[in-house]
Amino acid sequence: MTVATINESHKVYLAMHTETKKIFVKKILSVYNLSVYENLYQKPIPGTPKIVLYYEEDGELTLIEEYVQGTSLEDLIKDSKLSLADIKKYMSALCDIMGSLHSLNPPVIHRDIKPSNIIITDSLEVVLLDFNAAKYFSKDETSDTVLIGTHGYAAPEQYGFGSSSPQTDIYALGILFKEMLESINYTDKASLRIIEKCTMMNPKERYSSVSELKQDLQNEIFGSVNNKFTRFLPPGFRSLTIWKMIVAIMGYVFLGVWCFTSEVKNTTPLQLISIRICMFLSFMILVFFTFNYLDVHKYIKPCRSKNMAIRLLSIALIDFAIFSMLFTILLIVETFCL
Repeated sequence: MTVATINESHKVYLAMHTETKKIFVKKILSVYNLSVYENLYQKPIPGTPKIVLYYEEDGELTLIEEYVQGTSLEDLIKDSKLSLADIKKYMSALCDIMGSLHSLNPPVIHRDIKPSNIIITDSLEVVLLDFNAAKYFSKDETSDTVLIGTHGYAAPEQYGFGSSSPQTDIYALGILFKEMLESINYTDKASLRIIEKCTMMNPKERYSSVSELKQDLQNEIFGSVNNKFTRFLPPGFRSLTIWKMIVAIMGYVFLGVWCFTSEVKNTTPLQLISIRICMFLSFMILVFFTFNYLDVHKYIKPCRSKNMAIRLLSIALIDFAIFSMLFTILLIVETFCL
């Protein structure tokens, strides 16, 4: 039973099972490769939605697949919510997903890798959606019979300059990698070299496989970045972006100077330093929550809303509540010291 419309123009809906009440995604496709969906139904690929049911009728394919809850990578890029550690994890996961698809016999080429087709679940897992453009790779084909894909992510061969191959997906991964890095203003010679190799006009000059791409990413870009370490760095340092770190240092220095030069009358030196420390820690707690330290926002649903206004309002209200609580504690400490 259809319960809501996700995208009417693309015929994508939310459907609910009448008995279990479980929610699924229902798609009605006019352009598709039936054998690809049959293969994915029989051999589910980790990191892709599980196909529950499919059937053909009047030249269209009706597809029922699991509903994946999370945030699209497109939204994370637009909101600048990524870190270098996130990009490491997501690119590695996508290489693994594509490696599984490309290792099928024959290999399945996705041909439409883009941020809106990638979901980051609430448990921070990567899921690749939308196999409408997917096809099997064939060495005998000299060009694609149907020009399909998304402008900006589609490789040259998708526009008639050759036949789609695993290198077609590698091209899109290179564009995606470039877009994620740009969202955090991160660049270096190694990343530029990798992006250039992924997006060469001639597919033979790109990476030979996604495993080779993943290895290069690990060695050249992320080899010196320890995900377990960077996630504990304070706001402003987690992405290892120079300008952000400079702004953060200036902010922390200003906050420290202001707190540790504040005067409170009728206090002993020990009492004064105690009050100053409490002031500094109170403001640091506000900073850490506001900038989502250790991803604390994921535990507060309104702070994860896709609506930016709701998300910002929720953070502001919680900041006010935290400030009020800390101010009260500070008054108690000050009264106790005096």
